[in-house]
Amino acid sequence: MEAAVATKFVKWEVPTLESLHECKVYRLRMKVNNGEVLNREEKNWITEKVNGNTYFKSAIPLQGWRFDFSDILRTFLVSQYGQWREYKAMDKTALRKILYGRIDRIVELGKRHPK
Repeated sequence: MEAAVATKFVKWEVPTLESLHECKVYRLRMKVNNGEVLNREEKNWITEKVNGNTYFKSAIPLQGWRFDFSDILRTFLVSQYGQWREYKAMDKTALRKILYGRIDRIVELGKRHPK
């Protein structure tokens, strides 16, 4: 089943999804939907935007629309400064790009099997 491009997550009026087709997040979601390979810059961008927003853990919000990337993101635990924190990222390289300071350890969590 193909992933939706985006879903509306607010109750008020927002621009149509089609009007956002030139936005980077829309183009990247379409690229993933079409089975195209993402380059390093695109993987880094998705990882940064997913971890830099306060709305979702595995999606990028844009003008009332939720662009979900949970189907391609992996879950990592990162040990830094004596604490563990969970992140969603495309891969370890993209995760390291958004982290600052000394990283003690990065552990990828296994994927859960659907019930």
